[in-house]
Amino acid sequence: MTSPWRNLADDEAALVETLARFAAAELVPKAAGVDETASFVHEQLRGLAALGVMGANLPEEAGGAGVSAPALLAIVATVAGACGSTASALTAHYLATDSLLLGGSEGQKKYWLPRAATGEVLGAFALTEPTAGSDPADMKTCASRTATGWHLTGSKCFISNGGVADFIIVYAVTDPTSGHRGISAFIVPKGTPGFSAGKPECTMGLKGGHVFTLSFDCDLPAEALLGGREGQGFKTAMAVLDNGRIEVAAMALGIAQAALECAVVYAKGRVIGGEALSNRQGIRWQLADMALDLERARALALNAARQREAAHQTGQRFSLAAAMAKLDCSEMVGRVTDAALQIHGGYGYTRDFPVERLVRDARIFRIYEGSSEIQRNIISAHLLK
Repeated sequence: MTSPWRNLADDEAALVETLARFAAAELVPKAAGVDETASFVHEQLRGLAALGVMGANLPEEAGGAGVSAPALLAIVATVAGACGSTASALTAHYLATDSLLLGGSEGQKKYWLPRAATGEVLGAFALTEPTAGSDPADMKTCASRTATGWHLTGSKCFISNGGVADFIIVYAVTDPTSGHRGISAFIVPKGTPGFSAGKPECTMGLKGGHVFTLSFDCDLPAEALLGGREGQGFKTAMAVLDNGRIEVAAMALGIAQAALECAVVYAKGRVIGGEALSNRQGIRWQLADMALDLERARALALNAARQREAAHQTGQRFSLAAAMAKLDCSEMVGRVTDAALQIHGGYGYTRDFPVERLVRDARIFRIYEGSSEIQRNIISAHLLK
């Protein structure tokens, strides 16, 4: 199939094409093994770093690739279509570096971002807690001032990269009386005394993109406060999640595209009663509906990416477009991967074909970085303003 990514600048299109070749040669052949062994994707991330992808979300002045938001959408989708676990670890890294980019001080950006862009350091974003998933206002992790800085206590759960990251952006309550305005963010480097990570969770899919429960009872220096300003954490986290929701949409697009391509190949090659499965009208209609579903979702995601790009100049939020893209793409990928498995029949239910893994990898998108229900709340709130 031809590339679904059109209208990119020449240099961006060349990068996506180079990445697609790398993904086909280095990510696709390892994806089943990663799923089988649940081994973290260290090697894959090093390969992406060599292409400049680890800093694709960052501007050139921060050491990044400086690509447009639509190109970043294509980059994440290309990685996800080859290996969802690698895309999961990559986008978790983006959440951490976006936190620094949007909320960090100049000194913090200068210290961390160039190294993150080259893959020298890996980041994680720690917001979710056992009692504070959809609503950060229920956050229990807290930080109190000390003579030398801050003391951070609490726990986080389902944190991608958390146990393998070199630095973690941790969100904590610093003023319990101020609600959302009492949340701040901190940079916690790997090896900080009092910080610990549990074993990777045994997940249904994305098995090589590890998620962890993290515990904190640690002293931090004053300069660990993100941006050097208390009470800015919630604002930063919401801006970061606007970006992250578009990246979840991109992952969904990549996996759905891979599932559609698997279904097309199987339907053309599977012969029943002397006739290819693809000659049956029912199968043809099913493939057509999958392609339409995917293309509609891609249009919403591209709209959100273009609004993200425009926000660099206007400063306007794009929360509504991000929520729409995240909701539609994450729901779409469930339908498309399920249809691809159905076309494979009983073989699709085995691990001999990749669609079984794609179905499992796709299921989380309706939950993390704001569930489908939360996205509907965001959309309806905009309508009812």
